[in-house]
Amino acid sequence: MEELVVALKKALANTFAFYLKTQNYHWNVTGPDFKQLHDLFGDIYGEVYSSVDTFGEEIRALGDYAPASFSRFQSLTDIEDETKIPTSAIMVERLIEDNQKVLASIERAYELAEIEHKHGLSNFLAERQDAHSKHGWMLSATAKR
Repeated sequence: MEELVVALKKALANTFAFYLKTQNYHWNVTGPDFKQLHDLFGDIYGEVYSSVDTFGEEIRALGDYAPASFSRFQSLTDIEDETKIPTSAIMVERLIEDNQKVLASIERAYELAEIEHKHGLSNFLAERQDAHSKHGWMLSATAKR
């Protein structure tokens, strides 16, 4: 069970870091595609943020404490902090890469939840996989990949 908790904490940290970066881009995007990207980033960060609370509650339900500080998230996440404002094209590329990192951490937590027979948690994680797969598709289509 400990391995599942660790994987959930990583998935939470990656989710939160992805949310924060996407909101940053939503606020700061510029250029000829401003409206399209502002709206896309807003849709993504809003959807991702809506899952953060459930991650924390699932960790608590497993008997551990959820990480809940910037420093703790930073120590757990695979996503690099964004301190500068890149071009809109780079924003999209970075979100594509970061979304893959979030998806990989969710998939790992899902595998462990299945091993532990935590099927309600597995269902939540499967829904998160679907959501991030859609985010990846939307971002890749935007980048014309």
